[in-house]
Amino acid sequence: MQKFTLTVTCSSTRGIVAAISTFLAENGCNITDSSQFDDLESGRFFTRISFASEQGRTLSDLQSDFAAVAAPFDMEFAFHDEARKMKVVVMVSRFGHCLNDLLYRCRIGALPIEIVAVISNHMDYQKLVVNHDIPFHYIKVTRQNKPQAEAQLMQVVEDSGAELVVLARYMQILSDEMCRKMSGRIINIHHSFLPSFKGANPYKQAFERGVKLIGATSHYVTADLDEGPIIEQDTVRITHAQSAEDYVSLGRDVEAQVLARAIHAHAHRRVFLNGNKTVVFPASPGSYCSERMG
Repeated sequence: MQKFTLTVTCSSTRGIVAAISTFLAENGCNITDSSQFDDLESGRFFTRISFASEQGRTLSDLQSDFAAVAAPFDMEFAFHDEARKMKVVVMVSRFGHCLNDLLYRCRIGALPIEIVAVISNHMDYQKLVVNHDIPFHYIKVTRQNKPQAEAQLMQVVEDSGAELVVLARYMQILSDEMCRKMSGRIINIHHSFLPSFKGANPYKQAFERGVKLIGATSHYVTADLDEGPIIEQDTVRITHAQSAEDYVSLGRDVEAQVLARAIHAHAHRRVFLNGNKTVVFPASPGSYCSERMG
């Protein structure tokens, strides 16, 4: 018995849920989890439905037959096989905490993704990545070669069949062209001090100002630097007794956790773009389970 996910976005109107549920029932499918949101401001409707195909209907069958249901509502829809892992390219520079965390979570099956390549503008993590049997691509980036380097980067993404690019503390700004081409398919992570503490050593700046909360933000990448639609955020409290080094360590922890949560939500098709914002539905029961403990 196969398990699938259906995602739908359309203008809000009567009868959407009834049309979807009737279609699934008539095709021998049993709904196991459902979330929906009606945005009164934008007039958009969003829903994510997990279901089991109990009578052998395949993904392609459902996809083609549902078009007739979707047409009257002008739905944007997609069916996804829950057993299929999303292909991901991870990009990193010299801060490896997020990369290490993602490699571990993938190894134990805590994230429904397959890391098909790691790209870096430094060689620091080549051995780590290769030891995980993942292709490592060193692409040096300078002011002079940036267009060529980005073309190489995009070639890796296309050749690997990646559906998502994760900037796991990749310290290079992507071009507007790439941001537009990969819209909704690049996730970034950074501290949440912006716009207060810009530039180098933001945690040191926060320490010098006596900040009591350290946070991290994960968002989709757009041409507006660090201003894309937010997927996930979190904070950790700080006291006067913490050192500047403590700030950095605590910041690393919250960054890794927030990035993993954002990827989990995206890979489970729980995130919907809604203008400059996102709709993020709760996780389905069992979706946090790991395949093994370590």
